[in-house]
Amino acid sequence: MSKKKKIDLTNLEPEEQLKYEIAEELGLLDKVVADGWKSLSAKETGRIGGLMTKKKKEMKAKAQKEVEGREVLVEELL
Repeated sequence: MSKKKKIDLTNLEPEEQLKYEIAEELGLLDKVVADGWKSLSAKETGRIGGLMTKKKKEMKAKAQKEVEGREVLVEELL
């Protein structure tokens, strides 16, 4: 018999945290906590992966805009 590993939702890597947040948004978190990621269908896991990719791209674009904004401020100060 396999032993279920208890999931500590408060101590996750950023990417794992994002995955759990998206699962919660899609209403799948209870299923994942109860039965693990393997209990999800291919469609459900694909949706989570797609949304993770979309959010990562958005975060990267936002970070890039912030860097560009700081560079403009530095140039204005000089």
